[in-house]
Amino acid sequence: MNKRILLGITGSIAAYKTPELIRKLKEQLHDVRVILTSCGKAFVTPLTLQAVSQHKIYEELIDVEAEAAMSHIELARWPDCILIVPATAHVIAKLAHGFADDLLSTLCLASNARVIIAPAMNQAMWFNRATQDNVSLLKERDYLFIGPGDGAQACGDVGLGRLLEPLEIVEALSKIFVKPYLYNQRILITAGPTQECIDPVRYLSNRSSGKMGFALARAAVEAGAEVTLISGPVALTPPKKLKFISVKTANEMLSTVEQEISQQTVFISTAAVADYQIVNPALQKIKKSNAPLTLQLKPTIDILATVSQMRLEAKPLLVGFAAETEYTLQFAEEKRRSKNIDLMVVNDVSQTDIGFDSDKNEVTVLSSDVPIHLACAGKYLIAQQLLQIIANRIHNTEKC
Repeated sequence: MNKRILLGITGSIAAYKTPELIRKLKEQLHDVRVILTSCGKAFVTPLTLQAVSQHKIYEELIDVEAEAAMSHIELARWPDCILIVPATAHVIAKLAHGFADDLLSTLCLASNARVIIAPAMNQAMWFNRATQDNVSLLKERDYLFIGPGDGAQACGDVGLGRLLEPLEIVEALSKIFVKPYLYNQRILITAGPTQECIDPVRYLSNRSSGKMGFALARAAVEAGAEVTLISGPVALTPPKKLKFISVKTANEMLSTVEQEISQQTVFISTAAVADYQIVNPALQKIKKSNAPLTLQLKPTIDILATVSQMRLEAKPLLVGFAAETEYTLQFAEEKRRSKNIDLMVVNDVSQTDIGFDSDKNEVTVLSSDVPIHLACAGKYLIAQQLLQIIANRIHNTEKC
């Protein structure tokens, strides 16, 4: 798909690669306009960039405002995405903390377009705790990172921090700019944990971060679907262009799913719903004492199984998630069959580098057909791959 790309070039020696990047983007028929920061200008000239982009180069916020009233806002509304290449540690820090002291940072705040960042810096700067904290914060806000790469750097160091080559960046973008293959699909997604009250200040819950469900919701929106996201308590910002409903308990999530399930074509149950809830939660805070405390628990209602048994005018494609620690595929397949669902996505949460709290995942998709294994990758990439599997399943069903 041809895109309008606003390319931000910041002050790194790797900026010398940007004319080639612009050329390759234009070969893909993307329309590219360039913002050049004052530090970026030290490494690549406006004249070179103008020659390859065939557009005016934007440099100063004040200059842009002098040309036409609110022109920086008009520029913020123009792109389908803002691509920052190379992105220094400084600009990453500014974006993480909401600074708007130049044209590029101002447009990132003023635009609703997706911001995609290709870092370039010394390996020590990349691994610095401050940089990593800033990167994590931006990822939570749906900023997307391409790279950095691993290899020799201009300073003589070797390690992570190298800007990816222009072709690598273009190939990564082609995977991001997906066609609306889920157009006309209505997808209901549950995400995150639930909290089951013990008393007014305590609750039962689990380690689910909601990242997988939120990644699926964002990827589904970008694939053209009409998305409703129901989430338990998480520290994530909901993706844009969808219906978001916040809930707390398993009962609230079940009730909301029952209200929203009608007319949905796909139901993806990624939420880690608590298996048990307190029989009689205390109305006042339970005082601590040296005596053992016994809590009486009862099982919560299985949301996915409930939806599977509902009499709906048109049954949606049902997709469940199973987080297991042993006999992973065996238990997950038993769940799939007993709940009568179409696809079960299973991952081994005994592995500390994937699943709960992690930005990565590795899953196997079980169905009536041969299992499909998706190798360890970022949760957004896993989400895209899962949605492709779901789309293929819908397409095959429609042909029958």
